[in-house]
Order: sequence, then C-alpha cells, then structure tokens
Amino acid sequence: MVHMQLERRGITDPRVLDAMRRVKRHHFVEPAFRDRAYEDSPLPIEEGQTISQPYIVGRMTSLLKIQPTDRVLEIGTGSGYQAAVLAELADKVYTIERHMALMRKARANLEEQGYRNVVVKSGDGTIGWQQFAPFDKIIVTASSPVFPKTLFNQLKEGGLLVMPMGEKHNQKLVLIERVNGEAIMNEVGQVTFVPLIGKEGWKANDSSDSISMSGRGAVR
Repeated sequence: MVHMQLERRGITDPRVLDAMRRVKRHHFVEPAFRDRAYEDSPLPIEEGQTISQPYIVGRMTSLLKIQPTDRVLEIGTGSGYQAAVLAELADKVYTIERHMALMRKARANLEEQGYRNVVVKSGDGTIGWQQFAPFDKIIVTASSPVFPKTLFNQLKEGGLLVMPMGEKHNQKLVLIERVNGEAIMNEVGQVTFVPLIGKEGWKANDSSDSISMSGRGAVR
C-alpha cells in the first residue's frame, strides 16, 4: 500500500511513510470490507461516514509536517485510522467526532491498538477544543463552506491547519499557516469529502449528501 499508493504518487516524508506502514488499517475497517482494507479507496463505516483512502490520509498528514513534540487536533475521528497515523508522529492527539457511536468505536479501536496518546470526545468539531488549545497542527476531515475562524484561533503562531473547503461537490484541499496572527492560505489540490456539520460549518438540515462512497475522503 505504502509503496504503490503513496511513494509512487509523490509522498516522500519518511516519518509519514513509516507511520502508515505501522498502522494496521484493517483494524479500523468494518469486518465486511477488511479484504479491501489496503485498497486506495474510501470504505464505508457506521453513520453513513467513511474511512478515507490511504493516499489522502498520507497527503494531508505529510502537509502538516508533524514533529514529535506537536499537539494535534483532529476534527472528524471516524473509525480512528487517521488519529492512529497522527499518534505515531505527534506527542498528543485530540480528536472530536460528532457521532457518539463512532466516537465510542474509534476509542475502542485506538485502545485495542495500544494508542495511549490520543484523547477522543464526541461534540461539535467546528468549535474545536478550547480546553487544550492552542495546537501546533489541526486537521479537518470534512469539508466546510467557510473559513474556520474558531479553529484558526486555536492554532499556535507558526502552526498549520489542513482541511477541505468549498461546496459539497467542489472542494479544494487548503493548507493554512498562522503567521503574525494572519492566515496564509494555499490550495494544494481538489478533493471530495463529506460535509462538516456544526455551528461553524454546514447546518444539520443542510447535511443531506449524495456524494458516492468512492468520492468521500478522496482526491479528485
């Protein structure tokens, strides 16, 4: 998976590649899909969500340039796979999932795989986790129609935030750096993710989503 899907597509950070070799993706995939765990495609999980394709996990992770001393905030825990990759690289990972059932399952997955540096909670990820702010890095695994002001305010000076932004079917992967309190934004690709639901994202009554499974958490 790492060689064919990441290295061949330009992901070269050795720490990210090693982390993705160590994390056993099949433990974070639903049993019915475990024979497809190492394909380069998203796979369905509970609550109509997905586990992102390996390439997009590697791409977003590498953009953050995570250091061993970093505290990382993840919005959208899903099955816990991305959090596990982050936990291999960072000092501490804080991750928020709005679906209680997914949060409980992700927490169990992470504990079973021995990740003790991940803190998981259920809640509105669009407002971040002020208790543990500021964060060195923030990753958002759902798409927002607007700039994430509260999340940006929880980012350290010099920190990086990566997320998809745009309409439900037309999104850009954006890397944001905090420089002198200002946001320096760079578009780094086109992607398709499920909507980010919450106070500072899509509203729940606007969350109906017709994106096919193959397009969720994936590069276009």
